[in-house]
Amino acid sequence: MKRFQLLILTLLMACGVHAEVGYAMIIEGGDTVTVNNEDKFPMMSVFKLHQAIALCNLFDRTGQSLDSIVEIPRSELNPQTWSPMLSDIPDSIISLPIRGLLNYALMLSDNNASNYLFNHIQSVKDADEYISTLIPRESFRMKFTEDEMFADHSLARGNHSSPLGAALLIEKLFTDSIISPDHAEFLRTTLGSCQTGTDRITAAFTDIPSVRIAHKTGSGFRDENGLLTAQNDVAFIELPDGRHVTIAIFVKDFNGDPQQASKLIESIALSLRRRAGI
Repeated sequence: MKRFQLLILTLLMACGVHAEVGYAMIIEGGDTVTVNNEDKFPMMSVFKLHQAIALCNLFDRTGQSLDSIVEIPRSELNPQTWSPMLSDIPDSIISLPIRGLLNYALMLSDNNASNYLFNHIQSVKDADEYISTLIPRESFRMKFTEDEMFADHSLARGNHSSPLGAALLIEKLFTDSIISPDHAEFLRTTLGSCQTGTDRITAAFTDIPSVRIAHKTGSGFRDENGLLTAQNDVAFIELPDGRHVTIAIFVKDFNGDPQQASKLIESIALSLRRRAGI
């Protein structure tokens, strides 16, 4: 562990930046490596992974279909937040199946899609309570929607996680029966098509032919001191030989630019890859 802590310090010094970094790696569901594994890292949009799993569990219990259509008045949505959905659909009434909203939330990290699902389908509190049955209560907490964090950036620190907590959750999605097979396959496929943060963990593995990477990113605001609140990624990586590894890397209070933070995450992921013998 000391070697990996030294690695982080060396990488930060080389970039001329400072930050707090924590990460976790689970190799083949067994051997685990963690550094700075405390529940204090703002999740940002990583919590959309938690939201999606909890929502699919709700639908498993109620029998509601992900193909249920919702009609959302454009006037109810925030035109200033990150929302590719608003750019893609110019209509005054946005009509989409629930799975379409989840696609936007997971693949493109759409904040309006996440807000609608929290405000109209399942609350943050209920999602938080369900996820606490899957991973240790002390490893994470969800309290606020993207809309609330947009209005008050300081609330972002209220949705927090340890690196291992996030790694355990995505690991369970791929290796355990926490939701129905159909819903699990939908989420696995959608996360495998994530289009955000491909310069983070994904960049450390794309040279491997036929590798399959499913991940969820989170990107933070600048705080009152000009620090980047968070830059995160959690990924389940399936190798061509059948092995798998799960990695979560969280960066908080970073005084560089987002590209530097992503490069730091890639560098740590490369070192963890070597540690795993990949």
